[in-house]
Amino acid sequence: MTRFKGLRHISPYVAGKQPKEKNMIKLNTNENAYGPSPAVMKAINDFDGDKLRNYSSLNHSQLCESLARQLEVSPEQLVIGNGSDDILSLAFLAFFNSQSPILFPDLTYGFYKVWAELYRIPYQEIPLNSNFDIDFKDYHPNNGGIVIANPNAPTGVYKPLAAIESLLQAHPDVIIILDEAYVNFGGKTAISLLAKYDNLFITRTFSKDASLAGLRVGYGIGSPDLINLMKAIRNSVNPYSVDCLAEHVATAAVEDWPYYERNCQKIMATRQWFQESLEALGFEVLPSSTNFLLVKPLAVSAGDIFQHLERQKIYVRYFPKIDRIKNYLRISIGTQKEMEKVIMAIQELL
Repeated sequence: MTRFKGLRHISPYVAGKQPKEKNMIKLNTNENAYGPSPAVMKAINDFDGDKLRNYSSLNHSQLCESLARQLEVSPEQLVIGNGSDDILSLAFLAFFNSQSPILFPDLTYGFYKVWAELYRIPYQEIPLNSNFDIDFKDYHPNNGGIVIANPNAPTGVYKPLAAIESLLQAHPDVIIILDEAYVNFGGKTAISLLAKYDNLFITRTFSKDASLAGLRVGYGIGSPDLINLMKAIRNSVNPYSVDCLAEHVATAAVEDWPYYERNCQKIMATRQWFQESLEALGFEVLPSSTNFLLVKPLAVSAGDIFQHLERQKIYVRYFPKIDRIKNYLRISIGTQKEMEKVIMAIQELL
């Protein structure tokens, strides 16, 4: 391969392991602990397969109208994509086209750096403070845009809306992307700020709170001008990125949203119990507004616990190559029964 001219060199995003074992507890990729709603399953069973002969919708009006009612925005403020990864990737292409570096935390969703390098966008990683929190005072005015996951991943730490609004006020001449993949597990959405700040663009996914990680549907929310630019970019890359079955099923999920709200409440209650149980075992646990916890064992190494759990078919995330969190584990929140088994397994090792 090295003899060819012009090949691009890129360090790809590394996703969590996807084991397919029986009787395992999979807590390494922040999937929802509970399945899709009965309305979603009915929508799948009732779907007219003959529709697959035709191309899918270009504007996804059915899904946009349902989302608009749920979120109290207009359909013109929404763009649909193949998961929020697709939306974020297109947003990088649409919004970041200057010589100034875009800014994002040094510990955050790993795809941000990958997209910046892939699209040759200058960037700067701003270190989290000693508490693994984002300090917006470190985000200098000479930038080409800002990307913030709120709550952040892999830390789980949430920034209140007052801090987000201060950031928007301090950088009115660039786009600020707010990645709200986990916001429904204890955070508060910034959608209310869209009416005041046209430099805000919010991304969401159906993968976490809606239990549809395998469906690949996400969306962006912003001013109509930003949305029109996003659609122009999307239609220049892949105008049919969301298939008609995915739109049909995602719409059913939106229409049955109280089911998912109840599940989010269950996950938050289990998260609180799991945090207290780990702290009782001597762990340091970061405050989380997500469906996972970033935890640091003190009695044994993170690597030892990772290997011990894996031998028992319990899969969590370990980051030995990331220096700041190499002594931490990120553990998704499963069902109450699953998390009780995790605690028992850790107790065995300790």
